[in-house]
Amino acid sequence: MRQTTPEERIRREEKLMKEGRKKYIGELRKQLAQLSELSVIQEADMNLDIALKLYRLVHTLKGSAPMFGFIRIGAIAEKLVRRWEWAQDLELLVIQDNLIKNEFQTSLAGSTDLMQQLSMEIDIYEQELDLDEQQEQMSKRAPMMALGSRLLVIDDDDVLRSYLVRRFKLEGYGVDEARDVPEAKKLLREFTYDLILLDLMMHPQSGYELFEFVKEDPTLKWISLVVLSGRDHIHDKVRCFYLGADDFITKPFQYEELSARVYSLLKRTKDFEQMAFRDPLTGVYNRRYFDHQVKVELQRIERYPSPMSLVFIDIDRFKSINDTYGHHIGDLVLQGLAHLLQNHLRATDVLARFGGEEFVIIFPGMSGPQTLKVVESILEHARCGPVAQNEGQAFHITFSAGICEWSNGMTVEEWIKNSDDAMYTAKQNGRNGALLYSQGMSAAETTGTVTVKERKKTILIADDDRILRSILVSKLQHLPVSFVEAVDGEEAYLILKSQQVDLCILDGLMPRLDGFEMLERMKEESNKPEEVRILMLSGRSREEDLTRGLQLGVDTYMHKPFSMVELEVKVKQLLELG
Repeated sequence: MRQTTPEERIRREEKLMKEGRKKYIGELRKQLAQLSELSVIQEADMNLDIALKLYRLVHTLKGSAPMFGFIRIGAIAEKLVRRWEWAQDLELLVIQDNLIKNEFQTSLAGSTDLMQQLSMEIDIYEQELDLDEQQEQMSKRAPMMALGSRLLVIDDDDVLRSYLVRRFKLEGYGVDEARDVPEAKKLLREFTYDLILLDLMMHPQSGYELFEFVKEDPTLKWISLVVLSGRDHIHDKVRCFYLGADDFITKPFQYEELSARVYSLLKRTKDFEQMAFRDPLTGVYNRRYFDHQVKVELQRIERYPSPMSLVFIDIDRFKSINDTYGHHIGDLVLQGLAHLLQNHLRATDVLARFGGEEFVIIFPGMSGPQTLKVVESILEHARCGPVAQNEGQAFHITFSAGICEWSNGMTVEEWIKNSDDAMYTAKQNGRNGALLYSQGMSAAETTGTVTVKERKKTILIADDDRILRSILVSKLQHLPVSFVEAVDGEEAYLILKSQQVDLCILDGLMPRLDGFEMLERMKEESNKPEEVRILMLSGRSREEDLTRGLQLGVDTYMHKPFSMVELEVKVKQLLELG
């Protein structure tokens, strides 16, 4: 007979515990019903026997609930036990009925809130068990319901606030909580929220104190605000809506209704944002949103001084992509670059399409040199692989970027212009690079002092032999160069047209378009950049191939198999690496 492994035993115990918890929830419901029934007893019927029944019920809860993992229920039951312990102490004594009734009424008054908490906890535990049973379904549903949103719950009722926080978290929302206005203000300054749930009647400051703070702050005024109130006065409702509330819900309320209202508000807000502030092609923010947000960020650093930088990005040789392959390919490239940028930014960074092939990024809290490092890292990712593919064809790009750090006294127009000027200078310096703006730099300059590392030179290895490409990269990677690879002539042609390449190591024989045919096409279209050096590799040693290659602009020719030492010498000579 096979012995049970420790893992199997643990899984079996977990299954038994899960089944036991589910059954016990049913028992808890029955016990809660009994407690509720006993707690509404008439004063004339209050006696020691009833008190003992209540005591024994809560004592049972105190002992059994934690055994099934219901720790919070056990803690509440322990408080109830202390309320009714007197019944156990007096059981063997002869006590006057008046004394018992007084004790009974006192204990009952102190148990009302605890029994309400008990009911809430059972609700939450029951939902948690249901979610455990449907974990796969909920893992798909929660992100849809939550919409990736973050909520702030502000209420001085600790029990209700804790209940709402846990319920919303179960639905996949990010949730923070505050018990008063000062704590809420602190959180609103530190974090970004999509919706605020605000209790109107709080002490010592009411929820009204927060309206002005939220609705007059340009960084907060667009946050959806739902008011929760224990008063159903029309005056409160009208005042709140005039002050900017998006919804008003009177306590007590059903959680399901509140959840539906919150979801509807968030979805509508995101739909409006998508239409008004998003670029329909790339999905990033548009120029309208950027113009608004740049002012918001500047107002923020006026109150809380910190560095901030702006980046202006322009795709290199984008026009040739549209002219050669059509605007549908250009659109794919724009989408691909937007996706690449978004994947390497923080949640607090603001990326927008400025127009055409231009993008801008606001980097709050980052100096110019820090931002430069981030942009250079993103550019390196762009160099390493295609940003788009269509029908099996890969499309590679690079971009030029200008960075300007905000300084006091600078207007928004000057800030944008300085970033644009630095980008233009990067274009003039050879493209495929990022420059930090320096005083006196202008769009007319092609040289000047720039605080940026010298751009690495780029080698394109165009060969259908994957192993050979890998060997070449391995042998040359110690040089101060970056690599781009192409598996055929078509891909190499596109790369040479769309980004800056300093040296192309080109195989003479490749599928789709061989090395000679690629050079002939570029010569016919006058598209071969003058700065590109060509090192042709070939397995054939015919004289006519050598002559043809030289006529097409090949700088040097090597026959396979070749010496890696000789290849490195030629690469250094062609790139003037010394």
